[in-house]
Amino acid sequence: MTDARPNPLLDFSDLPRFDAITPECIGPALDELLANTNAALEQVVRPDFPATWAALCGCLDVATERLGRAWGAVNHLNSVADSPALREAYNAALPRVTEFWTRLGSDERLYAKYKAIDTATLNAEQAQAHRNAMRGFVLGGAELTGEAKQRFAAVQERQAELSQKFSENALDATEAFSYLATEDEMAGIPADIQATARAAAESQGHSGYLLTLKMPCYIPVMQFAQRSDLRERLYKAHTTRASDQAPEDQRRYDNTALMQELLALRQEEAKLLGHASYADVSLVPKMAQSPAEVVGFLRELAQKARPYAQQDLDDMREFARTELGMSDPQPWDWSFIAEKLKEARYAFSEQELKTYFTAPKVLQGLFAIIETLFEVSIRPDQTATWHPSVQFFRLERGTELVGQFYLDQSARTGKRGGAWMDDVRARWMRPDTTRLQTPVAHLVCNFAEGNGGQPALLTHDDVITLFHEFGHGLHHLLTQVNERDVSGISGVEWDAVELPSQFMENFCWEWDVLKHMTAHVDTGEPLPRALYDKMLAAKNFQSGLQTLRQVELALFDMLLHMGDVPLTDGKPDVLTLQQQVRSEVALLQPPPYNRTAHTFSHIFSGGYAAGYYSYKWAEVLSADAYAAFEEAAQSSGTTLDVTTGRHYRQSILEAGGSRPAMESFVAFRGRTPSPDALLRHQGMANA
Repeated sequence: MTDARPNPLLDFSDLPRFDAITPECIGPALDELLANTNAALEQVVRPDFPATWAALCGCLDVATERLGRAWGAVNHLNSVADSPALREAYNAALPRVTEFWTRLGSDERLYAKYKAIDTATLNAEQAQAHRNAMRGFVLGGAELTGEAKQRFAAVQERQAELSQKFSENALDATEAFSYLATEDEMAGIPADIQATARAAAESQGHSGYLLTLKMPCYIPVMQFAQRSDLRERLYKAHTTRASDQAPEDQRRYDNTALMQELLALRQEEAKLLGHASYADVSLVPKMAQSPAEVVGFLRELAQKARPYAQQDLDDMREFARTELGMSDPQPWDWSFIAEKLKEARYAFSEQELKTYFTAPKVLQGLFAIIETLFEVSIRPDQTATWHPSVQFFRLERGTELVGQFYLDQSARTGKRGGAWMDDVRARWMRPDTTRLQTPVAHLVCNFAEGNGGQPALLTHDDVITLFHEFGHGLHHLLTQVNERDVSGISGVEWDAVELPSQFMENFCWEWDVLKHMTAHVDTGEPLPRALYDKMLAAKNFQSGLQTLRQVELALFDMLLHMGDVPLTDGKPDVLTLQQQVRSEVALLQPPPYNRTAHTFSHIFSGGYAAGYYSYKWAEVLSADAYAAFEEAAQSSGTTLDVTTGRHYRQSILEAGGSRPAMESFVAFRGRTPSPDALLRHQGMANA
């Protein structure tokens, strides 16, 4: 008997039916959606179809938005609930979807129709969306012809395939490693991490402690394990994932060839579009004007941070020698040394702090900040999800629904690492219904789960990550723009999109915030002021080294895409370039087997190619924006200043991508950004 229920990927009446989507749904849904979008495209490019914004949106945008939402649901499940069947269906569908979007973006008939629109008839939001669309057509190959156009399409399809494979290899290589540790080897590792590892071992019928390379396990081992040989074992496994240096049975996940081909294809794409390098292409829609400007920005930042980083390193070497008896620290020792030095210098440990950050209390405190600053309320909501641990909420202002979001906090098998925000649907005054569609977002993290009936405990870094992703979410959810392509995060320059996320991180260091979002896991007592003072004193601990590390990654990424990569046997030599950058920037050199580039998913499968610098670029903007709240606190007594929050919301969050990011920043601060606040926040004000 056939299943008579409608395909959930074709149901756009409300939110995605995640509990009903199966791999078998994907192919048939795409058959119908691609047929509809192709029909809509052929309709709007007819000579007699009116060249007006309203007509194009009412026909083509409605069809493509549905395709985007359905594929977005599939893509999301591929990231958070990977399975062999889903992966197979996803990979079978990916070329079809990529081909359509590539063809749409390069269709010279559609480009001509957009050119024919009378821009004098557009409102400000539509005009910005139109400018973005025209730029997108050029970058999408619409001005190419003949063989060049065909080759451009093939390059796009192959890049999508390679990026997906890179991501799969990184996930599979991470999950392929496990190590059954003994009780002796677990000395020094926090009790909650030990309990999780013991439970993982028992679930597989083993005694002992099952360790993995997932971040909630890997990071505490590197920070706290007293056994250097255990730290070395995990460090080597972690830094050789998806590479030629991995164990022989895992070398099928080696990303070397994928990286080389991706870089060659990106450079070819740039040449087809008439640019010198992929870095030049990447920067066309960004705030930065040229690769040279970015490289200069990064090198100047490295120069400012270097003396602080050198002092950080000198302090660790001395402490390791005199207090830990380590005369020659190895790469896998530095996290352990740093943690011990922090404990000695500031008389507190991350583990002690962690006992006060129970996940429910942190979330309650975060919601209170959002409700206070941005004048909304957050309420639990109900909908289908992809895992029982996923929560769903709604934002309201008065009785009006502003937006909704899914929150997926826990790490688990089949879920890729890291943390991210993604959109489910955008705010849009729908031309097919003339009704306002409210925005919906995914907020995804990878935190450890609770043990023995206790709530999950978050490190302070976890708390910062949670606030960061909520900053992205608020940018998407609080927009007041009704034009889909420039509402929320859509149309925002990539090197400004981190402003709202990094802005939110600052609240994680405020006493009047933390005292309301902490509760000891056993006693329920809030974070003591004395412990907070120690934490704050340690805020800029090793900020010099951390800044150099981010500059190293960003400079590597930019130079990698500027077309100057050394060649070996005619192929891009990623490792040689990485070593050149390390020699220029880093104070600590990793062992020769280190292959961290092979899991640098941000730039090889995450959309940050020639854009990783945007974290540091936007950090200047976010620190300066937060300085407005610090200034307000001098008179109001709190950084949770409602008037300043309203001004920030209206100037930046509500404006979304409807105008250049610099205009939104100036609307809020009354001037262009200054790096002074960032240097002050990071303890490098006198650099």
